[in-house]
Amino acid sequence: MSRHSHPRVRESSRFTRLRAILAGALVLGVGASVTLASWNDSETATASLTAGRFDVVGSIDGGAFGHHAATSAAALNFPVPLSGMAPGTTTYALFSVKTANPSVAGTVAVAAASTNTTSGTGLGAYLTYGVKTIASGATGACTAASFAAGTTVVAPGSALTASQAAGVTLPVSANGADQINYCLAVTMPNSVDNAAQGKTSAPSWSFSAVSS
Repeated sequence: MSRHSHPRVRESSRFTRLRAILAGALVLGVGASVTLASWNDSETATASLTAGRFDVVGSIDGGAFGHHAATSAAALNFPVPLSGMAPGTTTYALFSVKTANPSVAGTVAVAAASTNTTSGTGLGAYLTYGVKTIASGATGACTAASFAAGTTVVAPGSALTASQAAGVTLPVSANGADQINYCLAVTMPNSVDNAAQGKTSAPSWSFSAVSS
């Protein structure tokens, strides 16, 4: 028998191998298709946020609070004799501050206007003042006695342009929970000479608040 295979036998063998390879490729292709298939899903989150507010109000009688901008400043009730201030006279006035409702908490500092000594016709240059906090904010509560017992904010005897010490503030609670009652005392010292007679002054103070 010849050692060489018949050409038709060799072709048949190659055809069989080719069919086997194609079948394998088909199986592999199906397998890859199954592997790549997947399910998809997701979760979503959202939120609703609202900014708070910071708002302070003031009162000259410790009870009726409102807003007082620089253009509509509250008129402090400094009782002065009809004849005007004289050497040795001290007059007292209350100003209370608290947060509105609603409002976040914050801090307050007292600042005197730089024009306090030159306002009016210059009486401010002859005057001194001090600020203390007192426990009660009721009308008439700011007196010589309550001032003496109060906690110092601006030292008595300060120039009318002196402000609360830098970096020093007082806390105010949120939503008007409590109030700061300031007692201001303005004095004409005994040493003031005749040059002050007939002069006037219109000092002003701001109570600057910052949220915390």
